Amino acid sequence: MVQDKAEAPPSTPVRPAAPPATLKEPRATLLARVAAAAAGGFLLFLAFPPLDWWWSAPIGIALFTLSVYGCRPRRAAWLGYLAGLVFLLPALQWVGPIGVDAWLALVGVEALFYAAWAFSARLSFRLPWWPLWAAALWVLMEWGRSTFPIGGFPWARVAFSQGESPFTPYAALGGAPLVTFAVALAGTLLAAAAVRWRSAPDIRRAAAPVVLALAVPLLAFAVPRPGDEGKSVNIGIVQGNVPGRGIYAYGDEPAIVLQNHANETKRLAQAVRAGKLPKPDLVVLPENSTDIDPYRSEFARAIIDDSVKDVGVPTLVGAVVAMGDNERATRSLVWDPVKGPGAYYDKQRLVPFGEYTPFKEIFLALFERARLVGRQSVAGSKPGDLRMGPVTIGAVNCYEVAYDATVRDTVRAGGTPLAVQTNNASYALSNLPHQQLAMSKLRAVEHNRAVVTAATTGISAFVTPDGKVSWQTRERVADMTVVKVPVRTQSTIATRVGAAPEWALIAMGAVAVCAAAWRGRRRDDRMR
Repeated sequence: MVQDKAEAPPSTPVRPAAPPATLKEPRATLLARVAAAAAGGFLLFLAFPPLDWWWSAPIGIALFTLSVYGCRPRRAAWLGYLAGLVFLLPALQWVGPIGVDAWLALVGVEALFYAAWAFSARLSFRLPWWPLWAAALWVLMEWGRSTFPIGGFPWARVAFSQGESPFTPYAALGGAPLVTFAVALAGTLLAAAAVRWRSAPDIRRAAAPVVLALAVPLLAFAVPRPGDEGKSVNIGIVQGNVPGRGIYAYGDEPAIVLQNHANETKRLAQAVRAGKLPKPDLVVLPENSTDIDPYRSEFARAIIDDSVKDVGVPTLVGAVVAMGDNERATRSLVWDPVKGPGAYYDKQRLVPFGEYTPFKEIFLALFERARLVGRQSVAGSKPGDLRMGPVTIGAVNCYEVAYDATVRDTVRAGGTPLAVQTNNASYALSNLPHQQLAMSKLRAVEHNRAVVTAATTGISAFVTPDGKVSWQTRERVADMTVVKVPVRTQSTIATRVGAAPEWALIAMGAVAVCAAAWRGRRRDDRMR
């Protein structure tokens, strides 16, 4: 009898190999990722003032990128969050005088954007030329930070670590977003070189991305820049100082700060009469050089008028003025020695929890410190082009120097040079004044405009259109000078094209993520 062949067991379906990102990683690999993320965030911090190690920014982004390359989505997100925390905790240390809880809360929220970048960049790694898309996503991430929530928080953008670096000329071509993109691209290219070397140690394959990374800052020297026009104006800069520190920097008597700035203005006038300083065409005082409304207070009006008459030229006074019974405005007010107060600019970008309280019903009920804001500020709606003597000053108020559109609109309205009035009294001797000065340096190159900065406690400065600091004060001292400032009227490409480069880079990043997600879904369908 012929035996039947044994029936073959049903075949077990062969499962496709899992993508590398879903495999469980060795503990040593995870620790290496954590170390790379932390080191990347810290190196990014070192690029910012006051250290100004600009070269550490692309290296930090390279390590940040390597920490999330090829890992699972959830892991990429928390590694990005870790890198964001390590970067922002020291970078935003200046918030500490307001309260440690406020500092930690701000950092905790802002670090979420770096988690989002890591999650999105991980998708872009599936595409050819991924360093390009990952760098564009960095611009998208910083745009998000600068927009959401409650008006955004654009401080500590990568571009603001490049006040004086080989990457700086890109500001004249595409503004701060293009500078950020260039630095991020150099970083992601360095990461690509490391990835190539790790997969196949071949010096020729790894060298190509390194060469491209080095070429990025070198190409910046080809960016066209307008030249000197042979015009200048003498501008007096006054820094009056304040009596206190931290939240209570102005002390219990606002008249002291007003009197300090009036006295320093008169000291400037005396130095001019003695021939120690050239005669100014105009004088710039800081934001909040008077917290007493000169429209309503005869006392404040008399003090300001006396000092302006003494110096004898139009003076830009930083005043807090009443708008009705319960509101106020932060105002750049032109004070003429003959006519008194005249044209003005009201600050458009207000500081949340400093000049107004968002979600008042919630925060006023929960936090006693929220009541320190007092009267709520009202935002202005027009750019700060103010005629003063022989020039039209471009008035920018403190916090606004971080916002691309506000500064650009002021320049387009005819402002030249730019006058940044600022009040850093609560943050004196922190890293904030240095960071803000770096922004002024970048804005000078971006728009081909000299920038004079007047601060209550420092750093007051004069920045040339080339982004070089020609004069600056120490902090927490009274000081004044007269500087010869070049007047430039020619526009850079960045001023003319506006936000177009930023939107183009944002679109690149968004399209890349969508394409990578679609590609990944098709691959998963084929594997199934």
